[in-house]
Amino acid sequence: MKKVFTTGQVAKICKVAPRTVSKWFDSGRLKGYRIPGSQDRRIPRENLIRFLKEHGMPLGELEEEEWHKILLIGTESLFNHRIRELLPESEDYRFEIANSGFEAGILAGSFHPDTIIIDLALGRSEAIQIVSNLRKDDAYASTLIIGLASEDEAAPEQLLQYGFNDVFKKPFDIALLSEKIKSVAEAKRED
Repeated sequence: MKKVFTTGQVAKICKVAPRTVSKWFDSGRLKGYRIPGSQDRRIPRENLIRFLKEHGMPLGELEEEEWHKILLIGTESLFNHRIRELLPESEDYRFEIANSGFEAGILAGSFHPDTIIIDLALGRSEAIQIVSNLRKDDAYASTLIIGLASEDEAAPEQLLQYGFNDVFKKPFDIALLSEKIKSVAEAKRED
């Protein structure tokens, strides 16, 4: 996630001429700073987002970066409905659903999830293989991967050795799971 933008990059995001961005900057409407010893301007990400929101302008490519994206793999429709109630899209959460390991691989590559929830009812070995494949790719090093284990899972904590960050054993309170995801999403926004 880019933290500082040039006037040219801001112009591209806003779909205006670079000179327009310079005018916004020079008039003090768009806050930023100049590079010492040069006339180059830099606009910090949070200032740009604030400016765009204040002026009712679309966030464009910045909007997607603000979302916390969650990939649900092999989860039941009742769970999917409930987690979406607790983490509504109106609060910057986005969801995709995969019903197989193959679908999960395709969606992970195009959706770039921040959190992945895998129901082990999909098949324990398939779930472990999905996690193993994801963890081999550096792009998923910081992705939160949560397993949903069945009641008869003897030692759910052993799943952590396969790359899961956490495992919730059924039955569990979905609100606790959503709170964990919220805290991860808030930490990401503060970075």
